[in-house]
Amino acid sequence: MQDQKAGRLKGVEPLEENGIANMKSRGLGDSIAKFTKATGIKSVVDKVSSGLNVPCGCEARQKALNNLVPYNKKFKLKK
Repeated sequence: MQDQKAGRLKGVEPLEENGIANMKSRGLGDSIAKFTKATGIKSVVDKVSSGLNVPCGCEARQKALNNLVPYNKKFKLKK
């Protein structure tokens, strides 16, 4: 539900099912993040990156992919 005066969402909490947020993906980065979390790849990567003391960079990669391949843009094909 959107607050008409402030123009922002109020009281919206992402629903979680088995630790995975049930929100619409904004782009390819969100879809990949959901997939890696659901399959357990994310937890393995987090453990390896903390063991090697090297940052993962997953969030930055997710943002970049969302900007490169957004789902809300409509493309027109030129004839």
